[in-house]
Amino acid sequence: MIVAQIVVFALGVVLAVYVLQSAVRTVVLPRGARSWLGRVVFGGVAASFDVFAARTKAYETEDRIRAFVAPVGLLANVAAWLVLMLSAFMLMFWAVDPDAGWGGAFHLSGSSITTLGFAPADSTIEQVLAFTVAGFGLLLLTLLITYLPSIYGAFSRRERKVGLLEVRAGAPPNALEFLLRYHRIGWLDRLDEEWQQWEEWFAEIEESHTTYPALAFFRSPDPHRSWVTAGGAVLDTASLYASTLETPTNAPAGVCIRAGYIALRRIAEFFGIPFDPDPSSDGPISISRDEYDEVYEALVAEGLSVRQDQEEAWRDFVGWRVNYDTVLLSLAEMVHAPYAPWTNDRSPPDHHEHKAKWFWPSPLRGSTRQRRS
Repeated sequence: MIVAQIVVFALGVVLAVYVLQSAVRTVVLPRGARSWLGRVVFGGVAASFDVFAARTKAYETEDRIRAFVAPVGLLANVAAWLVLMLSAFMLMFWAVDPDAGWGGAFHLSGSSITTLGFAPADSTIEQVLAFTVAGFGLLLLTLLITYLPSIYGAFSRRERKVGLLEVRAGAPPNALEFLLRYHRIGWLDRLDEEWQQWEEWFAEIEESHTTYPALAFFRSPDPHRSWVTAGGAVLDTASLYASTLETPTNAPAGVCIRAGYIALRRIAEFFGIPFDPDPSSDGPISISRDEYDEVYEALVAEGLSVRQDQEEAWRDFVGWRVNYDTVLLSLAEMVHAPYAPWTNDRSPPDHHEHKAKWFWPSPLRGSTRQRRS
């Protein structure tokens, strides 16, 4: 019996330590660190909402359903921490006093973790355990209280820039509209300022979306906006600007593209999305030559100064786009982003083989509503 008590007590200690390190990795550690518990809990919540979202016919209804995935997933994760911590100390309470039975151990653990104190702890070791689990319970709730403002602060900063993009690139955002609007109002020479601002935006989402991975699944207030489609529109605009337009310098646009694809790759890497880290400059992309030619001709028709060698301009555009093509489309599938040209109107090249590893089941079974074939 003594051996059984020691084993059960040790199991309780291990479980409590695991729950604590899961909470620290999720909330405190300032880097992208995966938590198995978080993946399972969040994946279960996402799968549950997938069932309902898949049955809807209107995209707006689907978006409203999926908007609950991230908030409910966060709360479910905290609930899982509390339940497992309660279970861990229940094991320890039973090991200390097996005569009280499992019911008594649960009674004492629940009383202690909630700090209600309706079950007395008689022995000294029980009192030590009661104080410890009460402290852990308060710690987990405190972490939640500090966690939520951090997430919503990052969400607010992300969405402010996404919302401003509609004024510049239309709804849904697209690269051609972005360039045409700036040309019509005579602001093409101010695009360098835009590239610098979006470079900072990409750097921030890389940090926030790997430190707080649930943030990637927080949907925009407007169902037709998304951080993924906004980022894709900016990268495509910068790629067209650097490859197709006759400009004094392409350096700021090139730096913005590099910041963008590095950010998207780091986020994709965190979620287990495969990609080629060193793609060939003439590698395959999801944009066809006909699609590019349509944009080229539209720019010419509007009077923008474009490079005369259209073939070379196309090759340069491919060289920019290939750096972010796969990760952009895969992230759009992962978060079920709304329709946007050149982003969520097509599937990733490896769509049928792709599985994100951050949580199970895979979140990539996205709706194809409002996407062009």
